[in-house]
Amino acid sequence: MTTVFFYLWGQAVTLLEFCSVVLALIGVGLGIRGTRWTWPFYFTASLLYGLVFLGAHLYASAATQVVFMAAAVWGWFGWGEQGVRIPSRLSGSRRHMGIAIVLVAWLALAPVLQWIGGVATWGDAFVFVGSLAAQVLMVREYVEAWPMWVAVNVVGVVLYGSQDLYFTAIFYAILIGMAVVGWRSWGNRRASVEASAGAGVDVVV
Repeated sequence: MTTVFFYLWGQAVTLLEFCSVVLALIGVGLGIRGTRWTWPFYFTASLLYGLVFLGAHLYASAATQVVFMAAAVWGWFGWGEQGVRIPSRLSGSRRHMGIAIVLVAWLALAPVLQWIGGVATWGDAFVFVGSLAAQVLMVREYVEAWPMWVAVNVVGVVLYGSQDLYFTAIFYAILIGMAVVGWRSWGNRRASVEASAGAGVDVVV
């Protein structure tokens, strides 16, 4: 899987990296639809990407994939056969608290990564912390998972581009658009439920 599959702007793209991207795109697409079948693709893509990031010495990004794999198992059982039916929203106070926790964890993790010899540690740390937050929100079926993914993916484009992982950087750029679509899709589904409740229609949450 470490075989060079093709070259992009003079940089090698391995078969491992290519397969990781394809599987992850399928997983995210299924996640937008809210089907539990997103999780097997998440799990497999994360396993492969963990090997890619270890080879690039992006230790937090590699550790993020372990989180994704655990979340995929949690999500498979948590979503159940019907998947996401009615996404939830965080209250204002919980949203602010979550942002504060992410920022504090990011500021604490980056120096640790520098100490163990990681590269691009500030970006790598944000991708780890932000992905952890977004993944938990997604498994718990919160709409706010998607704007968190937007932020993570924007940083990911810069991070992986700076490390010559151009194919992965393009992948993260695509993920920005997909996260926006997911944000709108889940948000619209939640809004329709709230509108139905406001109109006096019985809604099971």
